[in-house]
Amino acid sequence: MLHDVVIVGAGPVGTTLALALGDAALDVVALDARPAGTIGRGDRSLALSHGARLIFERLSIWSAVASVAGAVTPITAIDISQRGGFGLARLDASEERIPALGYVVSYRALQQALDAALERTGLRIEHGTKVTSVGATPAYAAITAQRDSTASEFVARMVAVADGGGEAVAGIARRHHDYAQVALIAKVWTREPHRGLAFERFTPDGPMALLPEDDHYGLVWTTTPQQADVLIHLSDPEFFAALHQRFGSRLSAHVRGFDRVADRRVFPLALEFAERIVSDRSVLLGNAAQALHPVAGQGFNLGVRDAYELAQELLATPRDQIGARHRLAAYARRRRPDRAAGIAFTHGLLGIFGNDASLLRWPRGLALTMLDMLPPVKHIFTRAMLYGLH
Repeated sequence: MLHDVVIVGAGPVGTTLALALGDAALDVVALDARPAGTIGRGDRSLALSHGARLIFERLSIWSAVASVAGAVTPITAIDISQRGGFGLARLDASEERIPALGYVVSYRALQQALDAALERTGLRIEHGTKVTSVGATPAYAAITAQRDSTASEFVARMVAVADGGGEAVAGIARRHHDYAQVALIAKVWTREPHRGLAFERFTPDGPMALLPEDDHYGLVWTTTPQQADVLIHLSDPEFFAALHQRFGSRLSAHVRGFDRVADRRVFPLALEFAERIVSDRSVLLGNAAQALHPVAGQGFNLGVRDAYELAQELLATPRDQIGARHRLAAYARRRRPDRAAGIAFTHGLLGIFGNDASLLRWPRGLALTMLDMLPPVKHIFTRAMLYGLH
């Protein structure tokens, strides 16, 4: 049987694509490795931009996420500074006339809302199905999958891979850059409400972020593996002392003290991206296309835009041309500026602000000062973070 579209991965990015195609008269099948009724990644948090919220509103799932107690925390302002140098900037939602710059969202609540919406559409989803290879001919894509030790084959006009690193797709080279760093993440409770204020602090060891989340902050601390091993074993008072020492005066000016810390975890940091996102009858989305450093929270939002824009392309494509080379090439061209900007922005921030060279401190401080003092520049910068580059 020839399907119109097979989607590999029914996480947030793959499900966004499926839901955006929900009203079309297309034969769409989603293949997902997780068993039915499971989430798969625990209850980690995601940083959603205002633009991603608008996409989820169009798909009629935002209200379901926001109705879950503690699942959505608005980021109303972001304080940006560097350690060891002058200059700071503050981005504020009120300056853009929007309710929030972004949101810290429970992965579990978002995935549950997406799963429920996908079930309502009646779209076919094959749970517990791990895709092992994706091949293609000029006429169709061939997907091989494994379920309960049984191999199965799917044939489609096009396959969208939104799961894993995209390794199953043959013929697409990938680039990998190991930052030789890790992110220590934790939940920290302060002695006063956060009021939606987030912090982004650039230090010689790498960026740090405090993101408002429900009744606490989510901490992302970039450091070396050796230092992370020390930090994760410190007592709470020792950990807070190290946090204040590294974050500096910007934190002390707004946060009078911490009460407790929980869920300290460490994961490695790397940049990995496919040199091209389309191949014969195949498209890569989300982390399968690019996995970015978490600085500035751009990776997930870029993936959501990938999925929504691909859906618009498919909805405007005659059925017999779905997956055709010229159609996929046109999609790739339209996504190139946003994708290239997201990769360059996150990687460039680390190169500029994660460098302890004293000669860079003055231009870094000047850049932050100009960003804060020139409203047109701040507006362009903020809108790029909110909606991507189109």
